[in-house]
Amino acid sequence: MADLPRPALMEAVTSLAKRRGIAFQSSEIYGGLRSSWDYGPLGTELKRNVREQWWRSTVQLRDDIVGLEAAVIMSPKVWEASGHLEVFTDPLVECLNCHQRFRADHLPEPPTCPNCGQTAFTQPRNFHLMFKTNMGPIEDAENTVYLRPETAQGMFVDFVTIQQVSRKKIPFGIAQIGRAFRNEITPGNFIYRLREFEQMEMEFFVEPGTDEDWHEFWIRERMGWWTDLGIREENLRIREHDPDELSHYSKRTVDIEYRFPFTDWGELEGIANRTDFDLKAHQEASGEDLTYFDQENERRYHPYVIEPAAGVDRAVLAFLLDAYREEQAPTAKGGTEKRTYLALDRRLAPTKVAVLPLSRNERLTPEARRVFDLVKGEWMCDYDDAGSIGRRYRRQDEVGTPFCVTVDFDSLEDAQVTVRERDSMTQDRLPIDDLVAYLSERL
Repeated sequence: MADLPRPALMEAVTSLAKRRGIAFQSSEIYGGLRSSWDYGPLGTELKRNVREQWWRSTVQLRDDIVGLEAAVIMSPKVWEASGHLEVFTDPLVECLNCHQRFRADHLPEPPTCPNCGQTAFTQPRNFHLMFKTNMGPIEDAENTVYLRPETAQGMFVDFVTIQQVSRKKIPFGIAQIGRAFRNEITPGNFIYRLREFEQMEMEFFVEPGTDEDWHEFWIRERMGWWTDLGIREENLRIREHDPDELSHYSKRTVDIEYRFPFTDWGELEGIANRTDFDLKAHQEASGEDLTYFDQENERRYHPYVIEPAAGVDRAVLAFLLDAYREEQAPTAKGGTEKRTYLALDRRLAPTKVAVLPLSRNERLTPEARRVFDLVKGEWMCDYDDAGSIGRRYRRQDEVGTPFCVTVDFDSLEDAQVTVRERDSMTQDRLPIDDLVAYLSERL
């Protein structure tokens, strides 16, 4: 099995995602909306599994991190205090020939229009990335609000409340998964760069002076999360931000980058040392005390914050790309044929088990349905009786289903089924009564 060339890999994964309903163009019957994607049945499950694995490792398995679900629309004073209203911009230029607009810092050197090839552009001007809307019936400046460009600020403005109700002592974290919105100039590359996307962010509050050690700790932890879920180490790297690209709040930021097919490396997750910038900024703007009281040492201080922030959509794309496989597999007639499969970690697979009656014979259906009822309460399962058994295996392989359970005519006599594993295609025959235990050990 050889890896596909990178452009071909991106095309193959995008085609598979659209064909199998993992992700497809939003509003497609009206011509679609640029860089807006809907997730179908399989994509919904894959996204849910990514979120669940992040939440499990970040919140469930730790006793020093709690969750939050903050509102998408917050007081505009939040964005004024955080600096977003002032500095959350990108440099925009317009081609003087075709009048397409691009981010100035994304153009090659010398600047050349990706659309028409001309080299004449307007001077760069700042383009604000926040979506603006109005709250209430009257559209005026007093009713202007913004869709949040990140989930982080809710965790800062709720810091004191969360610390008090959870009774957590520093160091502790607040985690959140939610929608964010950025009016990107040049979105694209399937679900890589979107205007509406989902973030998995955590703010870890630490004592000043311990922040650098905690930053290193979370870089290691987050790198381990990606590799544990199957991303190959050679497709990941850690990139240090140069001083001139650091955000206004950052003391140090590193990106975990993935070798996406459409670029040399692309950001998968950022891990920033935000210092005490946010808590101090919101305290000054609101007049509320956002310090932490250290009872043991009888002192107050503003904690420093370490922030791992990953995008759910980019994670889904990276997992799909890294899991995509093509190989020649044997057929029942002794030949070979191309087999496409997703070698997804079993924790991420949208469907865990597929129940496949050998045929639609009326004698097999009741027993196959009984087996399906047995496993569907434990995992997301699929029941498929359309087409040849070989073709159904291929359909399940293509979407990464780890196990297929075949009910045949012998099952009616011996109460056993055949379980086929996705990657190796090996098969085990076992009693139906042992099926749930067998799958539980492997899932």
